[in-house]
Amino acid sequence: MKKFAKGFFVGALATSSAVAGALFSFKKKVVDPVEGQADKLEENRKRVVRKQRSAHLN
Repeated sequence: MKKFAKGFFVGALATSSAVAGALFSFKKKVVDPVEGQADKLEENRKRVVRKQRSAHLN
């Protein structure tokens, strides 16, 4: 019974760490680039608005 419990806990730990690693890699590969692209688009939009306003001041 001791071997079973030890194996069960080691297996559960390995599985949970594998799931955590998969979630972390998904975040790095998918979520972060999308957020970065959204930030870049927002900055470009702000820059365009500033240029439009300054062009109409003259």
